[in-house]
Amino acid sequence: MSETFEKIEDIEIRLLLEALYVRYHYDFRNYAMASVKRRLRQAREQLGFATISALQEAALHDPAMLPRLLGYLTVQVSEMFRDPQYFRSIREKVIPHLKTYPSLKIWIAGCSGGEELYSFVILFREEGLEDRTIFYATDINQDALRIAEAGVYDLDRIQLFTENHRKSGGKTSLSDYYSTGYGRASFDKTLRRHVVFSDHSLVTDAVFGEMNLISCRNVMIYFDRPLQDRAIGLFKDSLARKGFLGLGSKESLRFSQHGPSFSDFVREEKIYQRSGR
Repeated sequence: MSETFEKIEDIEIRLLLEALYVRYHYDFRNYAMASVKRRLRQAREQLGFATISALQEAALHDPAMLPRLLGYLTVQVSEMFRDPQYFRSIREKVIPHLKTYPSLKIWIAGCSGGEELYSFVILFREEGLEDRTIFYATDINQDALRIAEAGVYDLDRIQLFTENHRKSGGKTSLSDYYSTGYGRASFDKTLRRHVVFSDHSLVTDAVFGEMNLISCRNVMIYFDRPLQDRAIGLFKDSLARKGFLGLGSKESLRFSQHGPSFSDFVREEKIYQRSGR
């Protein structure tokens, strides 16, 4: 790829991101550029456009193109009880603190297709906390939220989910929570009785107040540093005193201006606690 073509493509990408913000209020302008460029190239090729500018024109004039484009710009890759040691740490070290509260609010930020949400609901049910908890599951991708609310996954994924659940310290059989048919596993609707699904952007939207635990994993790795700081500030302001924040394995508060507002709680699993100040 020539240097001139790359420069033109960079301009096209920035114009497309600005157009998405102005037209649809989705703000990807401060996402890590290398990641955005890679995903938009993939979208351009797979959706059959010669240039990013042609992709922009289609997105501006055809609202039906938006969810297809968001599918590339928002990474929807997850699994139930992903990184089992993270959930074991939640179970063994965080849950004892949460059991001291009469009611709880938990926010799964960037819930994707719902795998992490159901992991938390099942864990809280096993620990006797589900009935006193409201779970907030948010994402900017409407298609992902619909998948999360349906709670139906391909059956060939269940073996991995089951193994992760076992490694996380699961106290029941994962099969207690779903039924199967036609190659799919449908998770029980009772798992959603305390769940609020909502469209929410870490880039542009406001705080969720007085959360006891926020889990936002493998989302901020796609943000640039200022946007990471904005998200962490949002979490700080959304957490109750002594509330907990869980991040992904490649994410950290180390370089954030809001880092001093947190202390390491389970350092190796990137679980932090909001200071009492």
